[in-house]
Amino acid sequence: MSSYFEEIRIPDRHIQNVFGQYDRNIKNIEKSYHVACVLRGDCMRVVGVEGNVKRAVSVIRQLTSLSENGNEISDQNVNYAVTLAKTGEEEAISELDRDKNIICHNIHGKPVKAKTLGQKRYVEAIDKNMIVFGIGPAGTGKTYLAMAKAITAFKNNEVGRIILTRPAIEAGEKLGFLPGDLQSKVDPYLRPLYDALYEIMGAEAFNKNMESGLIEVAPLAYMRGRTLDNAYIVLDEAQNTTPAQMKMFLTRIGFGSKAIITGDLSQKDLPKDTKSGLEIARKVLSKIDEIAMIEFTSDDVVRHPLVQKIVNAYEAYEKRQGANKQLPKQRN
Repeated sequence: MSSYFEEIRIPDRHIQNVFGQYDRNIKNIEKSYHVACVLRGDCMRVVGVEGNVKRAVSVIRQLTSLSENGNEISDQNVNYAVTLAKTGEEEAISELDRDKNIICHNIHGKPVKAKTLGQKRYVEAIDKNMIVFGIGPAGTGKTYLAMAKAITAFKNNEVGRIILTRPAIEAGEKLGFLPGDLQSKVDPYLRPLYDALYEIMGAEAFNKNMESGLIEVAPLAYMRGRTLDNAYIVLDEAQNTTPAQMKMFLTRIGFGSKAIITGDLSQKDLPKDTKSGLEIARKVLSKIDEIAMIEFTSDDVVRHPLVQKIVNAYEAYEKRQGANKQLPKQRN
């Protein structure tokens, strides 16, 4: 089979960013498409099978565009561009990078925005609906983007307060064994919410609004008996709610409020044989107007690429386990 090649120019000032440390980005592309990339000056020649070369060149072009827009090219950018190229959607990388998609800036001035098509659908659903469920594996930005939208709405005076909550379910430890008073016992379960608030809002602004009661971070049990008007409410780790807790939470939502419910059904810490409130809600509420169900996949993982591989490995294992359980037992 004769080899095919195409050439693409990469501006000198962007070569290092596109190639990555120790050329890891280009090596990733070479491995993914079984092509060879040779750089001479600012001209790169990509050699291999025609279809693979065209896809590789398209990915490199998208990464160059990202670099020209001031982005640092990460492993996640490369892996996601390669994933999108399988379906011919790699140009969506440039669409995701547009300024119109910026939700806010964190305390370091870095823009917070959707990095995958799944995240983009999630953000758009939050804009259009009163209640949004974000369901999927760890590392897909479900909680972080919800927090960013909540803080932005709060700063723009679209809501009067932010309420962040999680069920305080023990993941291998009992609350009673933890030191301190009740607040000290539940704070570890709320730590991820605090961390996201600090990064997006800053510790000083957060503490000021917390003291004035405009931001509340509390266990889900504290929501019982309340009506939450004019608030942005985020329920995190919703896979650990019981059906009764989920119903209680959803019926707290009042006028002028918006609720985001996030969870990963593969990481339940509920007692064995206990139904998840998130799982039931997904079945019961999926056809109601103003309620959106956004399902994330491993393609939406934006943490270290190894996290995506771990998620895929566990999904494959759980499918095999499920298939084995369904097999009829053989008679002796």
